[in-house]
Parts: sequence; structure tokens; C-alpha cells
Amino acid sequence: MRTMHRIKGAFLALFFIVATAAPVPGFAQQEQQMVFAKEPLVVQTASGKLLNFTVEIASTNEQRQYGLMYRKEMAENAGMLFDFGQSRRVTMWMENTILPLDMLFIDSTGVIRHIKENAVPYSEDIIDSMGSVKYVVELNAGIVKKLGIKVGDKAASPTITKK
Repeated sequence: MRTMHRIKGAFLALFFIVATAAPVPGFAQQEQQMVFAKEPLVVQTASGKLLNFTVEIASTNEQRQYGLMYRKEMAENAGMLFDFGQSRRVTMWMENTILPLDMLFIDSTGVIRHIKENAVPYSEDIIDSMGSVKYVVELNAGIVKKLGIKVGDKAASPTITKK
């Protein structure tokens, strides 16, 4: 009889260990990388300098919501282009975003209308486009200052220049 209680106890303990070690539904999925198409993007500064990047395209609601969340690194010349489909006031935030970012808010003609430098990782503070834009480009923090990107500079990519 004592042996039977020990076996039941062992099975209960094993069940408890397995149950508590099981992944939380959706948690592992959230940390997996979403796949995005890539394209070249060029920023032309007011002085005529051409700055080349390779950006991932976030054009669906799901892609825009996921963005660069959970990324631990990104190449210096890489970024993400958020295509909102139509011009409007846009708000962004950094929840679940590990990397500090610079954000370029771009109108439908490719002109940079607003810049947010050094967005803070994990912050839930709202980052506002401060006007009507169609695109947002996220780059590694510090790139805007390092390369001298300013409001009024122009961005071009297949997504931005399509009609």
C-alpha cells in the first residue's frame, strides 16, 4: 500500500514538473522572427549625399504591429520600412523592442517630415509623427546623427516610389 502511494506521489510530482515546464501558448511564437520582404532604400541628404540601406517591409497590419520586436541586433545599414498605405498621422511605440531606434517619418512623396532619435527600448511612450505621413523607417539609434539625416531630406525605395 505504501508503495502505491509513493508511485502516485511520484507521478503527481512528474506531472507537476512537466505541466509547469510546458511553454505558455503563444509565448514562443511571439519571440520567433516574422519574415519580411527586403528592398533597397536610399536617403538623399540636402547636401546631395546618398545613404544606402536595406530595409525590411512591414505593409500588413500584422507586420506593422510586430515590426522589430524581439530583435537583438540589426546591421548598421539595415532597417524597417513601415508602409501605412495612405497618408495619416501615425503613432509608434517601443514595447517589446530591444534595440534603441531612430525613426524617420516620411510623407507620400518621400520627404522626411519628422525624426525621432534614440527611441528607448521597451518604452510604452507614444511616438507621434507630428503630421500626416505614409511611411516610417526605423534605423539603429545614432544613425541619424552619425550620417547627418535631417527633416527635408528625401527617401526613395521601390515601395515609396510606387504609384
